[in-house]
Amino acid sequence: MDLLFAIDRNLMRMYVITALSAVLLIGLAVLAVYYVRSRRGARQARRQQALAERLNAIVAEAEREHRNRKAAAKASAALTEVLPAIKQEGDQEPRRVA
Repeated sequence: MDLLFAIDRNLMRMYVITALSAVLLIGLAVLAVYYVRSRRGARQARRQQALAERLNAIVAEAEREHRNRKAAAKASAALTEVLPAIKQEGDQEPRRVA
């Protein structure tokens, strides 16, 4: 009977070791998935930040160009108010040829 109990005891130890190994492997798998996802999220965040920086630079450049064009148009309008406008072809009377 003692021999049978010893076998059961060793078998029980093996079951406990197997169960602990399974829990350890599942825990490691969960940690690996968490690590991979966090790396992917960090990479995506860096990519989005770089994209936002480029977009902000483009918007700033467009605003600067718009201000420059607006200033040029204002200066042109101010110059037109001071100087008489050049007559266009349709504004002239037909020439009389003798």
